[in-house]
Amino acid sequence: MAEYGFWKLAAEDPTHVAVIEADGRKITAGELLRASNQVVHGLRALGLKHGDTIAAMLTNEGAMLEVYMAAAQAGWYVTPINSHLTAPEVAYIVQDSEAKAIFCSERTTEAGFKAAETLGFPENARFSTASNAKGMRPYADLKAGQPDTLPTARAAGGPMTYTSGTTGRPKGVRRKLADAPPEAVAEQNAMFLRLFGITPKDDGVHLVVSPLYHTAVLNFATNHLHFGHTVVLMDKWTPEGTMERIQRYRVTTSHMVPTQFRRLLAMPAAERAKYDISSLRHMIHGAAPCSVEVKREMLAWWGNTIYEYYAASEGGGTLATPKDWLAHPGTVGNAWPISQIRISREDGTLADTKEVGTVYIKMGAYKFEYHKDKAKTAESWRDEFFTVGDAGYLDEDGFLYLCDRKSDMIISGGVNIYPAEIESVLVMHPKIADVAIFGIPDDDWGEGVKAVIEPAAGIEATPALAEEILAFAKERLATFKCPKSIDFVALLPRDPNGKLSKRKLRDPYWAGRDRAI
Repeated sequence: MAEYGFWKLAAEDPTHVAVIEADGRKITAGELLRASNQVVHGLRALGLKHGDTIAAMLTNEGAMLEVYMAAAQAGWYVTPINSHLTAPEVAYIVQDSEAKAIFCSERTTEAGFKAAETLGFPENARFSTASNAKGMRPYADLKAGQPDTLPTARAAGGPMTYTSGTTGRPKGVRRKLADAPPEAVAEQNAMFLRLFGITPKDDGVHLVVSPLYHTAVLNFATNHLHFGHTVVLMDKWTPEGTMERIQRYRVTTSHMVPTQFRRLLAMPAAERAKYDISSLRHMIHGAAPCSVEVKREMLAWWGNTIYEYYAASEGGGTLATPKDWLAHPGTVGNAWPISQIRISREDGTLADTKEVGTVYIKMGAYKFEYHKDKAKTAESWRDEFFTVGDAGYLDEDGFLYLCDRKSDMIISGGVNIYPAEIESVLVMHPKIADVAIFGIPDDDWGEGVKAVIEPAAGIEATPALAEEILAFAKERLATFKCPKSIDFVALLPRDPNGKLSKRKLRDPYWAGRDRAI
């Protein structure tokens, strides 16, 4: 019998404050439970069945957690969609995931509506939390008149998040749904928090500072709900807003990325000193490399509360406690109790200590596949270990150090950006013969998106052409994916087999710089 888990704890203490929205509105555990039950009943009335998928293009609001908790007890997959994506990008994910319902917010309704119209998506299965959203049903209507009691035939559901595919299109990371009650799976998933020393039902307060469409952010938030903690949502992140909430709500945990650390450290010392941070216990970071200097400064400010981990949407991973990191500066930690880490050479043999190779991970009997991409799935697995393409090495004590990321992936402010997707869009411009996208140093975001373009025959490389290409990109890609600048070359460096040598293009920008800025 589960000892904790959202549904059990909400039934035991329905008045506990489960969520505090960005505007300060408090949602009790009982209210969240009843709403998620109504979502299940409402969607089942539309015909959704076990194993179906729902798409959530929701911002940081209570509705996102209601929808997630509904899926988690109804045996559905929930696919979070980046709220900055354009309508064509949204349409691709909705169609590829075979979503049976889509949920949008005030800021995402326009893109969601356009995507739904393009796909001919059923009007009765599109929902928006916005008022008077054109072509979308009010989210409240889905719940109206539905029972608020636990549904029958409850079954564990889970996320299917999207990551890079071999063709540049995102691919869904799909795991087999567990044949177990939702409570049992929730308790097992929430055990992840114990790796960091976090315990259930201890007056914990978790601050969400990044969008819930990110895999890790959503996992941490929902696992804290399963631990009976209060989840505080930020909508638009600022350093001052973060510090104010830490003090006001007596925050104990959060999940951050190094860009946020850098912006917090940029606050004047006198401003930083104004805030009471004595409540902090576990301030966890991941998603992007963090420089040794930034980590040392944060530890000096927040004390030994900063934990680091290495994982991906596909799984993980490693953990570095403050004590571990101070003894092994620069490490991303050693293997979780349920995981094994090994470093492989190109020929598949194991690398020696401190020899750089490809990082492979094993998580017990855990398996995943890339939705509708058997080739990418096969490429990612070797024996019972998987890789996301990162390079690194292990030291004598088994601590992992990352030397590079996925060979081409850009990480900007903790967000993964996949060059192949951008290249596949830009290469369609009639004045472009060839294009390379890669990351260059950005002191604020870690990396910025750079485009190096080979103009089509007879086309002159001019500032006007660069502006034309940028405008072309902005019509087809989310803003964060668009190049920040463009360089032109007469010929991109490709070998006789057509393979592009991005390192030749990228290295000059990184000369004298550490890629883990």
